[in-house]
Amino acid sequence: MSEERHASLGIHPVETTDPGELLKRRQIVKRTRILVVVVLLLLGLGAGRTMMNRVSNARTLEVAATDHAKQYVKVALPTSAAAGQTLSLPGTLQGFIQAPISARASGYLRRWYKDIGSHVEKGELLAEIEAPEIDQQLSQAMASRQQAASSLDLAKSTVARWESLRAKDVVSQQELDERRSADAQARANLAAADANVERLRQLEAFKRVVAPFAGVITRRNVDVGDLIDAGSGPSSRPLFQLAQTDPLRVYVNVPQSYAQMMKPSQQVVVTQAELPGRAFKGEITRTSASIDAITRTMQIEVMLQNKEGTLLPGALVQVQLPLQASPSLVVPTNALLFRSEGLRVAVVDPAGNVHLQPVKLGRNYGETVEILGGIAATDRLVVNPSDSLADGDRVSVVAAGKDAQ
Repeated sequence: MSEERHASLGIHPVETTDPGELLKRRQIVKRTRILVVVVLLLLGLGAGRTMMNRVSNARTLEVAATDHAKQYVKVALPTSAAAGQTLSLPGTLQGFIQAPISARASGYLRRWYKDIGSHVEKGELLAEIEAPEIDQQLSQAMASRQQAASSLDLAKSTVARWESLRAKDVVSQQELDERRSADAQARANLAAADANVERLRQLEAFKRVVAPFAGVITRRNVDVGDLIDAGSGPSSRPLFQLAQTDPLRVYVNVPQSYAQMMKPSQQVVVTQAELPGRAFKGEITRTSASIDAITRTMQIEVMLQNKEGTLLPGALVQVQLPLQASPSLVVPTNALLFRSEGLRVAVVDPAGNVHLQPVKLGRNYGETVEILGGIAATDRLVVNPSDSLADGDRVSVVAAGKDAQ
């Protein structure tokens, strides 16, 4: 191919007669080689760094996976049930005496004198009832009594006359006995009339409703003009609710496992959530001395002084009952595991292995529970164990005061 052909195709021949052009081409090739080497070195460095990062990440991931695979637990040691243990049970305050005040006489309420919250003394007037029927019945009974008294006077005089005639043998003994019988009947009629008058007078007195004992009116159910039905049947309603607030009663149902420890004259402490920081001393006055077959509890009665009127009847309170010391061990309730095979606790040995130990429960103190057997005083128990914790698992114990990772 001729030089003209090379020129037309834009292809320059390798060989040239110009030394400068040849030197220039050699420099270009040398620079190209250097650039290729640099690029290859950079690529090699990048690949090496990438491999090192991957190895480092793999090691970090392995360490993190191993670290997260560990189970961190907190442990607690069993303690002895020291003296001073208490049992906290709910109770409801009640007035020492509380009763609905119902009417004994029927009629219309004329006026009431005491409203809710009023302190009343025994015999103080609470309300008045207007009962015209009772007034009329009393008037009729008094008139009947006058008739019976007149009949008795006549019978007395008749007997006296017939006795004088019998002494003269003017009348027969039979006739005299009849007059004497009439006199006895008249005396009986007068006694019946007197009893009826007294009954109606007492019923008349029931128009004035008075307090049977000193206390506080906790409820008023009627107003002026209401129709009042006597008695306490389904058709009638009590006029007032009266409660004696000093002292107060508290009835508490004690579980069967603690029933033997409750004795009269024991001192207890009563607290109320709405009165923080205040405790009221009470005393067990009596117990039912029997276990309810349905609830398996024994009812006790606690008497509580309330001279200042701080506590209100009907309020919910907590009663702290003293318990005797026990030689058994006590553990937190959150250390118990309820499994299908029974009650267990997780014990951590010195090597960090978990052993699920069966235990037998005793008395429940609320935040702690008594263990009758199955563990020793030196056993480390897992607190708040997870449901997935199994026998033989390895765990790491977290020091007290530090949280698990």
